[in-house]
Amino acid sequence: MTSTFPNISISTERLVLRPLDEDDVPALAAMMNDEQVAAWTDVPQPFDEDAARTWITEHAPAERAAGRGLDLAVTEFLTQRLVGVIQLTKTNWRVRSTELSYIVAPWARGEGYASEAALATAQWLFGDQKLERVELRTAADNTASQQVAQKIGSISEGVLRNACIAHVRADDGTWTDTRTDFIVWSLLPEDLDGAAEHLADTGGFASFTDWS
Repeated sequence: MTSTFPNISISTERLVLRPLDEDDVPALAAMMNDEQVAAWTDVPQPFDEDAARTWITEHAPAERAAGRGLDLAVTEFLTQRLVGVIQLTKTNWRVRSTELSYIVAPWARGEGYASEAALATAQWLFGDQKLERVELRTAADNTASQQVAQKIGSISEGVLRNACIAHVRADDGTWTDTRTDFIVWSLLPEDLDGAAEHLADTGGFASFTDWS
């Protein structure tokens, strides 16, 4: 029998991570049309509300039901406004591993939400879900996303050469593919020891503008 992630909510001091719902459609569409999202991901551009609705009502439920992953809305605790998304993909229930990625809306950057949400998710995965490995992959030139990985305690394991397709906007507004390397990071349960304390010691969740 295929294992699946539960429909859950995770709370931090400033955030609530919960399943995406149809009320998130406008904010999700706006977030995915950002330049940084287009540059570092394969999200189709332009990304309209129909695409956002399909993600929320079809893609995310199918991924969870098949046991492959989980998509979580990241919202501000006080305002309930959508500030980002956490994605778990390529989950292997026998190995007890998954791949984690994160996004923060342009207007919400500079608040350290990516670090806070990613750390909370990793703590939940290791604690409640009994996973043994969380993997992150960052484009070689996406230094801000790499800093988020480092901030939550991830260990750099190596480089997958020429394995990532990034995107560059041309003068006419279209996007062109460009190849680059992936840096592979991993988190094991023991890597989280002291991670939250380290963030507090360095002034909280540092701000980074990009996402993985």
